[in-house]
Amino acid sequence: MRMPTEYFAALKTAIERCDTSETRDQYRAGNFPRSDRVNDLDARYRWDLFWHVQPQLREAGHSFPDDLKDSHIDTALRRIVAPLAA
Repeated sequence: MRMPTEYFAALKTAIERCDTSETRDQYRAGNFPRSDRVNDLDARYRWDLFWHVQPQLREAGHSFPDDLKDSHIDTALRRIVAPLAA
């Protein structure tokens, strides 16, 4: 993973606040936009959480590293967000 440690820590903290049992239940039930088009529910959930917390991170002074690839971000998200089936 090529994400700076301080950004990972901030991302983890922000996502953990949003990753609630209620939110998980909504996704499991398909109560989110365009749920009928989802092939990988866990990936969709991880990335929705990621984009949801971006404004908070920017506001707190944590700028998104421009050189990160999607695969780097997804690796970090997999470490932070447990699968919905769990």
